[in-house]
Amino acid sequence: MNRKQFIILLVAVVLVGAAGWVVYNRGQQSWHNAGSSAGGKLLPNLSVNDVAQITIQSGTNELTLARLDHRWRVRQRGDYPADFSKISDLLMKFGDLKTVQTEEVGAPELARFDLLPPGPAAHSATRLAFENAQGKTLAAVLLGKKHMKQPSGNSSFDEGWPDGRYLMTDNHTQIVAVVSDPLDDVDPNPASWLDKGFFSIQNPRAVAVQFPQATNSWKLVRASETNDWELADASPGEKLDSSKLYEVTHPFSSPSFDDVLPGASPLTNATVVTAQTFDGFDYTVRIGRQQNDDFHLTLSVAATLPTEPVPPKNITPEEKKKQEEEFQKRHQELADKLAREKELENWTYLVPSYLVEPLLKPRNELLATNATPAVATKSGK
Repeated sequence: MNRKQFIILLVAVVLVGAAGWVVYNRGQQSWHNAGSSAGGKLLPNLSVNDVAQITIQSGTNELTLARLDHRWRVRQRGDYPADFSKISDLLMKFGDLKTVQTEEVGAPELARFDLLPPGPAAHSATRLAFENAQGKTLAAVLLGKKHMKQPSGNSSFDEGWPDGRYLMTDNHTQIVAVVSDPLDDVDPNPASWLDKGFFSIQNPRAVAVQFPQATNSWKLVRASETNDWELADASPGEKLDSSKLYEVTHPFSSPSFDDVLPGASPLTNATVVTAQTFDGFDYTVRIGRQQNDDFHLTLSVAATLPTEPVPPKNITPEEKKKQEEEFQKRHQELADKLAREKELENWTYLVPSYLVEPLLKPRNELLATNATPAVATKSGK
């Protein structure tokens, strides 16, 4: 290569570098300066107190959260109560959410940001809409792909991590914005929005399990909270193994569920668990078929609560007043518990198998190994 060729090549490299710098600089300026909304609120006109319905559409999935009778509910789950704290967090977040970058783009570029209209097609967005009680859309946002923070190292395996989200509002259809939140909580799965408060059986005095095959059924009782559990109607030779009783004598003390089905549909061939507590609660839990790692479950509950305390003899007026106040407080707590749990009767629940399987032990698995149950007679077959 002669001197002239070298100079020409050097000039070409400089020109290419300069052109690249100009393009890069313009791109950076376009992201940080385009549009008047950069640095401002994404939804400046959204009044969160006016929101009565939230819809999330992603692919073929759709979620509707609606405020009905002063309570938020999940429409796709038969109006099951929704998690108010999660909805409140979402509303407050979008009420205050600010953009950090904006850029004006054309329609052909929207696929690059996964901001095509919602639907099953590739590169489609997730649509989040806020509506008032009259069904008017107060604000709507299309959520695209996540913005990735660039890695600081030189490793080819370091691809960064999500630190924001590309999105576009309905009233700025040519402006792509970036916010500094991946917005992972915008989830179209109805199960993730359910209020997971559930029933709880406390202080049981009797627990019974009735199996479809009657010979497997059993009932345990105790006279007080400090008494041992006994097998009701025990046959000669039947003796309980105390080491096997804890899981079955504290059923559903802290249960949970994964999802619900609209309506408390009858469960065929169900196993029925009944429990009575020292607080006057009567529970009937029906356990149906297994679905993957969950069992179908329905609940009914009733209670007979005492109406007044029984004061001991030789009690002072001050002690009597204190006892009455404590009784009224406890009575109200139990009445509130009954009201909450009665509302749970209207749905079928999918509960984790680990909550149910300990109760599905047949009668002979609760007995001591040296027990010799009576052999059934022909008339008892």
